[in-house]
Amino acid sequence: MKIPEVITLCFLFTLTTLAQAGTLPRESSVPGGIAIIPLGAYDEKPSAYFYNNRAMVKPSGEGWMALVGLPLTAKPGSHPLRVIAGGSTRTLAFTVTDKKYEEQHITIKNKRKVNPYASDMDRILNEQARSKKAFASWDAQRNAQLDFKLPVSGRLSGTFGKRRFFNGQARRPHSGLDIAAATGTDVATPAAGKVIETGNYFFNGNTVFIDHGEGLVSMYCHLDSIAVEVGQELRQGEVLAQVGMTGRVTGPHLHWTVSLNNIRIDPALFLSHETMAALDAPNRKSRE
Repeated sequence: MKIPEVITLCFLFTLTTLAQAGTLPRESSVPGGIAIIPLGAYDEKPSAYFYNNRAMVKPSGEGWMALVGLPLTAKPGSHPLRVIAGGSTRTLAFTVTDKKYEEQHITIKNKRKVNPYASDMDRILNEQARSKKAFASWDAQRNAQLDFKLPVSGRLSGTFGKRRFFNGQARRPHSGLDIAAATGTDVATPAAGKVIETGNYFFNGNTVFIDHGEGLVSMYCHLDSIAVEVGQELRQGEVLAQVGMTGRVTGPHLHWTVSLNNIRIDPALFLSHETMAALDAPNRKSRE
């Protein structure tokens, strides 16, 4: 289905408005990215659904726009967005383009973290259920802050979406950014939110989940220590934990995941190009 010209013009206006306001995230309609879809003008805020997941809706110019997280499994081509407003429902089509992600091969000395014992499975399944619940959180009353700040200073050691192999065995693609930093380095919340889950996880080590509102949830893993409690409200920049090397790791670092409409997406889209360049600067120097 071809997007009508009026929708395309509105889309361009939306991007211009966002750029002028300096608002993030950046649009990238690829698997693991974010589609920004103009919805048009409504007297009241519409609801939008990407398949079965509710999507974030924000005002834009004279109308509204949906910010839709796209799964790494999304197929290139046309996808539907269901919009509900004023008792009526309509469907908009938008296009996802293909993106290829690199492979990453990692050697884990603790083989149990690659092939858990049967006795570990009850714990792992329980933690998966807790993670699933946290990522599915939807706080309609909280106005999601989108101008994220980098949660920790360090070196970019792992990018989003890489197809990973642990000890030669294929595993799920990398669901976040890895930032290498010394153990004990403070980790700050990139945007205001509420702590909705913490714990020591088999694979993720010490972990914190923050609900930023409207289906935007972030996760912080492999922490040395946790400085917050479930239910605690955090301001942007407030310390939530310290970098560590708990769980399945090869060295001290922060694993940072961002989820939008219960879809794990590239956290880099919430950061400026300048911030990402500075994060990767140590890697460039080592290659020179």
